[in-house]
Amino acid sequence: MAVDIIGPHPFERDAAGRQKTRIGTAFPFRRTLITLSGIHASQRIEFIDRLNEARHADGEPLLTEAEVEEEYARSVDLIFDANRILIRPDPEHMELAFAADEMLQELISKRDLKFLFVMDQKVRDAIKERGEYWRISPLPQSHEDIRLLIENAKVGIQEQPVYFFNRFTGSRYLTYGEFSALGQLDDESLARQLQEIAVYSSQRNRNGYLEIDFFAVDPARFGPASFREFDLPRLSVPELRAAYPHLLDRFRNAVEPDFLQDDPQMETWRSRMLSTLLSRRDQTITEDVLRDLSPEFFMHVEWLPGGRFEEGELIPDPLFDEAEHHPTDEQLQRLCDPIVRGFIFNFIREYGALDNINIGRISESLSKERPLVRGRRGVYLAELQPHGATQPRVRFIRFQKWGIRQRLDEGKPLLQAILESEEYTDYMLDRRLGVLQLGMNVPAEVSLQRTRERYVGENRDVSGQLIPALYFERDYLRGVATDKLPRSKYLKPGYADRLAWLLGRAAAANMIAGRALEGTKQTIFDDGDEVVMESPSTGLPDRLVVSDPSGAFADYKRNLIEATPSYARPVNMRADYAPDLREFAETYLEAFKAGFLRVQGDYRRRRRAFDRLFKHCSYDPAGSFAYRWECVLRRLDQADVEAVVSGIRQHITVLDGSSRRR
Repeated sequence: MAVDIIGPHPFERDAAGRQKTRIGTAFPFRRTLITLSGIHASQRIEFIDRLNEARHADGEPLLTEAEVEEEYARSVDLIFDANRILIRPDPEHMELAFAADEMLQELISKRDLKFLFVMDQKVRDAIKERGEYWRISPLPQSHEDIRLLIENAKVGIQEQPVYFFNRFTGSRYLTYGEFSALGQLDDESLARQLQEIAVYSSQRNRNGYLEIDFFAVDPARFGPASFREFDLPRLSVPELRAAYPHLLDRFRNAVEPDFLQDDPQMETWRSRMLSTLLSRRDQTITEDVLRDLSPEFFMHVEWLPGGRFEEGELIPDPLFDEAEHHPTDEQLQRLCDPIVRGFIFNFIREYGALDNINIGRISESLSKERPLVRGRRGVYLAELQPHGATQPRVRFIRFQKWGIRQRLDEGKPLLQAILESEEYTDYMLDRRLGVLQLGMNVPAEVSLQRTRERYVGENRDVSGQLIPALYFERDYLRGVATDKLPRSKYLKPGYADRLAWLLGRAAAANMIAGRALEGTKQTIFDDGDEVVMESPSTGLPDRLVVSDPSGAFADYKRNLIEATPSYARPVNMRADYAPDLREFAETYLEAFKAGFLRVQGDYRRRRRAFDRLFKHCSYDPAGSFAYRWECVLRRLDQADVEAVVSGIRQHITVLDGSSRRR
């Protein structure tokens, strides 16, 4: 049975290119969608009227009051954006939202159906259990996104589209700017518009919010009561025209000066409107879906279709079938990332039965300073719930930078690409062992995993073949990157001092290991990889973990004195953050010296253990890891720690070359 649409199609436009309707009400168990102009309440009334007409025509009794309430309760509110439908679920009855979702998928692609209210625990859990974090309606992520959200929020009820619609609460906000523009309408149109405002500003929707509210007003000075004073329903058209200036004057006096004109280019107006449109139940994955994720991830995770589990069996998302039938749809192909299925299969092999899994792609580097480099930058995040586990696991996935695919793209034969990829894997694993030996605090457990992907590059000899793809997997670090700590953290007593000590110790290991961009002298440190883990009891920094030692052993020949300016940067960049920058700098230098001396002392006491660690590996002065290791150890042994610390000190602005405090 086809879905019965009463009203225009959700995306249908008029001659001026505007959407004919912006809201709808789904009755999934009646397979009916109401899209007529009005409000959700009027759409539900329309549905009941039509249902009763059909019953009367069939000789059946009209619905009782209890039956009407039951039909209302089994309906689902919808909001129509330009190219997607937003489902506003009842947290107590998620089965209704999912039933409406299934029905609407017969009308539009599943990718164009999103859910609201995700900050509600019941809604979030229901979506999570279906493996559908990707179905969450995201918050705007750029100024252009914000502009479009505000622009597309304009709706009408029966008259002019003068309201800004909050899709989460269902309220329509009327600004002073829009209200003042009503004076340009003819008398009849103005009268109808004022009547509409008067009626709906006094009504609440089924979520308890006003159907029409007023933007940036002092409610004690202007609101629904202002319209009731004039008894608008009893006024004639000329009397309504006469009442309008008085209402306009009251509205103006109740609004702060910054909000008398609608100006999306003005930061104050734009921020207030954005907050109004996203107020209450507005946060999404970018805010708090994974409550333990660090803030810098909120705006960067792009959740992807995967699948859900029923009775232990994996049911792949049907959107993958749609992607197979539309191979030229680039947006759909990007959303249905085939590599996700490989991750899921590996997790099932590792953990056995899963209750749910959600996988997202981190679309760009979180480093503020590091330029883009060649090679694969694929980074993913997975939240999974093993069956019987009390807490979900969050796993961080990073593809090997130089894998088989990248070498095939260079035109190399498949066998050579495989061998060179394996060699690079060994280099990566040796590098991790090397930084551990030099005292760098990296994640305790990192596993090497393999999946398969279809090669679609320019190497025609291998085109279309399935090839191995290697990636490294570890637990997500529940902390905050050092370069993204908010200023408020530094104001907590003891926080800056503890951070300075941890940074100093980490800087020493970083310098010894020569972390830098390959082929350059640009040091990598304190730009996104260093993660601060706070003590649950004190809230102060407890550990600092280097999430990814990328670039380690790239700078293996340069004299350490040449690198000292880069290691003054972590202090200089916190000039506006640390309460006592001089104290911060001295603590940092003291910790750096202590950390450097510890590693240097360990090497000198156990020289043979260090020297022979990679003796079994190939040795090539052109840059093999064994050769780099030898160079780094020689440099460590010959280093004058006092000279290195002095070199850093000379580049710390606040110290201005002053002597050590103690």
